[in-house]
Amino acid sequence: MKAPPAAYRVANSVRRVYWRLFNPVTIGVRIAAIDNGKVLLVRHTYMRGWYLPGGGLKAGETLEQAARRELREETGLRASNIALVGAFTNMQGGQTDHVLLFLATPEGEASPSSPEIAECRWFALDALPEDCPPGTRRRLGALDGQPMPTGRW
Repeated sequence: MKAPPAAYRVANSVRRVYWRLFNPVTIGVRIAAIDNGKVLLVRHTYMRGWYLPGGGLKAGETLEQAARRELREETGLRASNIALVGAFTNMQGGQTDHVLLFLATPEGEASPSSPEIAECRWFALDALPEDCPPGTRRRLGALDGQPMPTGRW
């Protein structure tokens, strides 16, 4: 059964309040699935903008396993090759969020396969959508040899 987008928006709001109250440290992954000069981005049902697929680690899961799982869950794609290419820290909104970026060669047809994903779409790396957030742009910039940001951002 597919949860309505409103439920995801409420859950996202509760998560933000939790972060402000308890300031947890999280570890997550993002996957840059790139094919023919294009990157696959997802649009969530509960917030605006286009993001790299990804999410948090589950208990007993390696970083690579989490990256493969998140790519498959959110886009329906599998990764034939996958490599860790960067590490980022986000300390906004009361959170301490460490995000590891993987580069993947995708296999299969992309289609949202999670109720939290409204849409997934391929974008040229030099023509990202206007509402692609700065964090996503910085992560993708690191693939082009731009310096990875350090410290808080």
